[in-house]
Amino acid sequence: MPNLKGWEWLIIVALILLLFGAKRLPDAARGLGRSLRIFKAETKGLADDAKGGAAAESAPSTPAEAPASLPPAPGTTPTDPVPTERAEG
Repeated sequence: MPNLKGWEWLIIVALILLLFGAKRLPDAARGLGRSLRIFKAETKGLADDAKGGAAAESAPSTPAEAPASLPPAPGTTPTDPVPTERAEG
């Protein structure tokens, strides 16, 4: 790509503002930043998997993983997570 001078950058920025509008540009930039952050995390995860192999699988991905089911808090009544059918009759 050739070196762009000041006027060329000004024209490019003006075209982008005309196409997208000033109100939508911050949202587009925010979405692009989130996408790049997710992409970076995924590529880092792939690289860690390739390097570590079994070592990465044995270590938890988060510092403290929550257990699959937690006991009810003190003072509350436990609820059944699966609705049961009542017999009519």
